[in-house]
Amino acid sequence: MPTPTPCAWLCRALCCLLTVAAFPALAQLPTPLAPAEPAPLLRDLSLTFDTTSYRLTRHALPVAGEPRLYFYYRADDQTAELRAYPLHPARLRLRPSADFQITDSLAAGADGAYRATLRFRHLTGAPFVRLSFWQAPDTAGRPAREQLVSLLPLTRTTLDLRVPDAELFVGEEKVLELGSDNPDNIRVSNEWTRGQDIDYKLSRTASGLRLHLLPNETGTRTLTVKASTERPRLDASGRLSYQLPPLRQEFMVKTSRLRFLGVERKDVVFDEAGRQQGTEFILDDGRAFELHRTYRVEAQQEPGGALIAELHTRSYLTNDRVLCQLRVFNPHRQTQGYLYIKDQDQARFITNFDIAPKTRLTAVSVLHRGGEWSPNLSISPGETVDVRLEGESLQKGRFYFEGLQIIPSDSSTRSDQAMIYRLQVPLSVNQRKVGIFDGAAPTGTVLNVKEMQRPHPLNFISVDYGAGPQSLPHLNGPVLYGRSISDVVFSFNTGAIDDKTGLYGKQCLTLDMRTLDAKGNLIDQRTLDNLLICPSEPSPRAASYQDAAGQVGPLSLNTLLSHRLLDLDDWARIVISIRHQPGQYAEPGYRQQIELVLQRRTSFDIDVSFPAGLLTRRQGERGYGNFGGISLATLAQLSFYSPGRINHLRPYKIGAGFVALNAFNLGQDNQQRDLGVVILGSVSPPRAGRFTFPLYLGGGRLLSAGKWFYLLGPGIGVRL
Repeated sequence: MPTPTPCAWLCRALCCLLTVAAFPALAQLPTPLAPAEPAPLLRDLSLTFDTTSYRLTRHALPVAGEPRLYFYYRADDQTAELRAYPLHPARLRLRPSADFQITDSLAAGADGAYRATLRFRHLTGAPFVRLSFWQAPDTAGRPAREQLVSLLPLTRTTLDLRVPDAELFVGEEKVLELGSDNPDNIRVSNEWTRGQDIDYKLSRTASGLRLHLLPNETGTRTLTVKASTERPRLDASGRLSYQLPPLRQEFMVKTSRLRFLGVERKDVVFDEAGRQQGTEFILDDGRAFELHRTYRVEAQQEPGGALIAELHTRSYLTNDRVLCQLRVFNPHRQTQGYLYIKDQDQARFITNFDIAPKTRLTAVSVLHRGGEWSPNLSISPGETVDVRLEGESLQKGRFYFEGLQIIPSDSSTRSDQAMIYRLQVPLSVNQRKVGIFDGAAPTGTVLNVKEMQRPHPLNFISVDYGAGPQSLPHLNGPVLYGRSISDVVFSFNTGAIDDKTGLYGKQCLTLDMRTLDAKGNLIDQRTLDNLLICPSEPSPRAASYQDAAGQVGPLSLNTLLSHRLLDLDDWARIVISIRHQPGQYAEPGYRQQIELVLQRRTSFDIDVSFPAGLLTRRQGERGYGNFGGISLATLAQLSFYSPGRINHLRPYKIGAGFVALNAFNLGQDNQQRDLGVVILGSVSPPRAGRFTFPLYLGGGRLLSAGKWFYLLGPGIGVRL
């Protein structure tokens, strides 16, 4: 160790002197004073509930070294009237708190007391309820001050037990309902008691309190339940008590019987891996099992049953459960009965769960409304369909259809081999394929979304032949049109095909057109196949109907026929047939035929006839003269058609022309032969053959004699 230098010795000596000098100074320092308590603001405070009033100066109890104003309450949201009496006249204020609501603000009264109305919030659950008062600095020089008043809510809570059946079995848990006027004030620990004849625990549910019992010894046993509260009450000696009066009840405890053990999994896959390696399995009531022991699972209680599975216990879990290794050897369904867990051949427990193969789809079929089951998996937007799934272990599956809504149906089939779902396809579906999923796993089967295609009534088609657009269904029967038809135009109201209540889709039409003359002879003919009309707005599927082959705009008949309609003669007919193409729809379509007829009121022609036996009277002669011979008449005639009938002439005509009287009497003594200009009316049968026998009536002027004359008589007409 090195020898200290003289400088080092000098430094040590100075340090010692300073330390000795400091000790007396430290001994003379004054002792620090404790902080002075703040001066109180209130000389008294009261809370009034209905007709009961509690004052701070009278109803205060020390709790944890702090005085608290106690009061009894009936409801968590009890309303009270607050009166605060300040020690010195000053503005008194109450700070807001989450434990109560100030319904009437704190205001000073005539007696100097400050009053307010408080509505408390959840008195049972609030751990600390305090009232915080404060005063701002005043003109007298008093600083701002604050005072806390701690409250102690008290309540009287009752707890009762009603036992409908006082019979218990060893090792079997029984749950009873507990009645209480304030169940939220009962403390619940969810822990079992230990070492008693009947162990118990309390639990809380949404509906109230429950008492769980687990007997351990047979015979008549007395149960004593001790419960405590969150909020205390005052006992007879005036002290706070959190304990409720104990509940006592006698039970008859009998020997154990087969207990039903709940399982964590309700289904186990039956396959080769489950048979060889097994699967982890959790059962209830692990305390009754022996660890590292193999139990036999059968479907009957008696010995000698078929082996369903083996259960090997591995370790205990919390909440009285046991972890096991389960090996399955045969399938089982819960609907077939219970499963018995046996130690050797002795049944110890009873349980139930499914042992079935993995869910697998083998076939899918679709049923449309009014149709039959079909393997065609096409569905349309807006329709309701039934989908049948066939396969194995289908009840284990959690099937859902991507983007489709499942409609609950009482008639739905539910079995391991077949399941039927009723589905609503939304109008807004925007995918072409709808996958069928089992949980989150796709099954590999999809439904094809096909646009709805139903025949719509033909009222969306309008026809304009010169009288303005008219709806196609209104043109029933022949339409007589008294003017020339320059063109026939078809227009299509594509917005009237679909609506939100029903979809029809694309309309595939066939248009047959023929033009005929007045005698029914064919003039022109044309057939237009694949006339496609696509619905447009406001159809909810308008965007999905877009097709380049669809008809856009009106359709003119003149563009399809080789003969112009303006060249048709009188009483010609235009026959048009519109129908849905049967191969495009699953149901019969609509068909409409219209017939346009070029109606005329009159007809003009040149008629040659042979009047015979005419009774002629000339001007200036008496009597009616003699009957003449055969005459020759050439007339320009007007014929008249019957209204409302097609090409049907009326029996009378009127014309003007020339009549050669007695034209075929070539004798020298023929004084009656002459040529006259006449106006004649004739009456003849409308449906006669080539020869007609009209009756004539008329008059005119004889050119040779220069006289006026009148004539009446029959004639012979020839139709060419």
